[in-house]
Amino acid sequence: MRVNVSAGPEAGLRPLSARSVVLSMLLAVHPPELPVKDLIRLVEPFGVGGSTLRAALSRMVAAGDLWRTDAVYGLSDRLLARQRRQDDAVHPRTRAWGGDWEMVVVTATGRGAAERAGLRARLTALRLAELREGVWLRPANLDRPLPDGLRQVAATYTARPDEPAHDLVTRLWPLDTWAATARALLAHALAAPGPADRLTAFAAIVRHLLGDPVLPPALLPPAWPGPELRTAYAGYQREVAATAGWREG
Repeated sequence: MRVNVSAGPEAGLRPLSARSVVLSMLLAVHPPELPVKDLIRLVEPFGVGGSTLRAALSRMVAAGDLWRTDAVYGLSDRLLARQRRQDDAVHPRTRAWGGDWEMVVVTATGRGAAERAGLRARLTALRLAELREGVWLRPANLDRPLPDGLRQVAATYTARPDEPAHDLVTRLWPLDTWAATARALLAHALAAPGPADRLTAFAAIVRHLLGDPVLPPALLPPAWPGPELRTAYAGYQREVAATAGWREG
């Protein structure tokens, strides 16, 4: 069963709202907090006026997206976790691959549809792919442990499949589709004429990077665009941070 299937670059290009602009600005800076005067300056090129911004900030604080101290706004703990996932998508931690695979076998039973969907989302976020129902795999080249809570619902193993690694990768991930979308998004970002278009493009890029399986180089097709996409987004992050005048923490 394949995961990480994209419907094409247009699927990732979502219209901007005041909330999405604010979140994009905060997700790009470390630590993710900005004075309201800087937010007003940063969102102006995107057509978000001061009154619209203040109304959006109030709604976001009420919804638990942001915290506020005096005139400074920052990401809530929930969105800090999103920033960590985003940072990991841009700068994945890898190690040399010796041929082992991570295998996760779901053992919990009697779960409802929402719980099953939640577990699938967690496993996909860990860059695992489903071979068959309840059996998830990936090459063991990521420098990260599986979360302890996962062992309450699944058993974890180190495996050496008999099937050739390239054949297994082809069954698990639609790499050609991912690469084609990545190249289209990069071209769209480079051709974007203004700040709003660039922000929309780079927001789609970072969402797409969350679906990169981050495979060992030996298992990737030629001219894999993942590193190029990461470099482009990291450059955009630096632009936003420099425009904000915010020092990386």
